[in-house]
Amino acid sequence: MKIGALFDLLTGQTDENLLAPGTAGRRNMLLLIQLRWLAVFGQALTIAVVHWGYGISLPLASLLLAPTALVVLNIISLPLVLRRRAVSDGEIFVSLCIDAAALTWLLYFSGGASNPFSALFVMQIVLAAVLLRRRYVWIFVLGTSATMALLTLWHRPLPLPEGADERLGLLVQGSLINFMLIAVLLAAFVSRTIRNVRARDAWLAETRQQAAEHEHIVRMGLLASGAAHELGTPLASLSVILSDWRHLPAVREDEELQTDVQQMQAEVERCKSIVTNILMAAGAARGQAPSIVTLSSFLSEVIAEWGERGQEMQVRLDGPTPRNPHIIADPAMKQVLSALIDNAAEAGAGHLTLHAVADGEAMILTFTDDGPGFPAEILSRLGQPYQSTKGRAGAGLGLFLLVNTMRTLGGSVEADNLKEGGARIRLRLPMEALAPK
Repeated sequence: MKIGALFDLLTGQTDENLLAPGTAGRRNMLLLIQLRWLAVFGQALTIAVVHWGYGISLPLASLLLAPTALVVLNIISLPLVLRRRAVSDGEIFVSLCIDAAALTWLLYFSGGASNPFSALFVMQIVLAAVLLRRRYVWIFVLGTSATMALLTLWHRPLPLPEGADERLGLLVQGSLINFMLIAVLLAAFVSRTIRNVRARDAWLAETRQQAAEHEHIVRMGLLASGAAHELGTPLASLSVILSDWRHLPAVREDEELQTDVQQMQAEVERCKSIVTNILMAAGAARGQAPSIVTLSSFLSEVIAEWGERGQEMQVRLDGPTPRNPHIIADPAMKQVLSALIDNAAEAGAGHLTLHAVADGEAMILTFTDDGPGFPAEILSRLGQPYQSTKGRAGAGLGLFLLVNTMRTLGGSVEADNLKEGGARIRLRLPMEALAPK
């Protein structure tokens, strides 16, 4: 049995894996198990109060068989359900029938249909109506109705104290306890069901958002592939022409002109690199020509390549601690980290610190700058495309690509503003995502 899943069940937390539409039966079965614990507690308490509190002699050995059987059922079924991804309606129907059989057993030894707790059949019908398909519901309704009819004919009378007034008082008290028990069970059931529905709706909304973002990335990849195909030939031609110009006597004799040609060549090479990086960020070139380096070397290379652009912002690497593992130098990861540093520089930060922590399970990269911080609307919609304050077309893709790249690698992104000023972005990535195989 998974202890985490059991804790979530007992505390009312909802595992994300339980929210998928195909796991509705599993959710419902777990809910039945939780309600069955409440029912067992209520049955044991009622038997104890009636037998020892009111002094009514009950066949304890027979009555306690029902809650004992339900406890055994829960102990056996809980680990089985936690290991499965789906539970059928037929299995839930059988589970409800067992609960109804246990109630029938209790009522048979305690007055039959005249027992105030016979109204608990209504509670079970409500559960069936909510959890099962229509044909199972009507079968359950017919079965419980027939059971109630039989209990009016065959049952063991409850040995109540003599006296009509006293008998009436006990029935009223029993009805009150029965009402409170049904109210508690319904409240627990309805509140948990509503919570599950809300969590499922939130999960579906997030899933739809991720699907839309993935579709957006696919479109970007197609556009980038087309752009690379169209720009590849003219950029190659420009590179050849500029290389020929460098050997012309007029260029070699003019130092200023030679510098301009060299700068133009560097810009052409940068354009080629940008086209390649776009492909990598869009996922089209992920995993190409990977190299294995230490984490410190990888991060230092990212910072060094960014510094070669002549930016004024100072970037400092702190760490990695306590380990410096070997990782795959993923090109897409390098691109998004570089874009993250670009965002800080464009926001007006003068200093940025990259703090790296790595252990056997995860790698945490924390970017802290002294810039103006994130606007509230950016933080509230972190990772959505075209969320930017730069005011130009196409801006706002840096964080979008970062979030989706991290999500693809199984990681997460958190962003906030520091109280003393500046912004902070924390990337958490499982070490196995970049670990060499």
